[in-house]
Amino acid sequence: MKSQFVQYETIYLLKPDLDEDNLLKIMDQYQGILLERGATNVLIENRGRRRLKYQIKRFRDSIYIQMNYNATGDVVGLIEKSMKINEFILRYLTISINQKANSV
Repeated sequence: MKSQFVQYETIYLLKPDLDEDNLLKIMDQYQGILLERGATNVLIENRGRRRLKYQIKRFRDSIYIQMNYNATGDVVGLIEKSMKINEFILRYLTISINQKANSV
């Protein structure tokens, strides 16, 4: 049985002291993983540096990156596993976007 594509949104928070080159490398890395694994409609947006409500690993600010894509649950698991071991990522969250809720 083939897995069905679902629309997902992943937001991840990067350390604020990253330089532009490393920031682009990380964004390209995750875009590459998505495309290699067959994800479609991949949209990645740098939401900029923002103040955190509370400290995360001694940081008060973070760089927010948002990814929207259609993929299977296996791809999401792979992305999150990679983010868990990435030393530059402070936090991440993936949600599935309910199509019916958007059609109102």
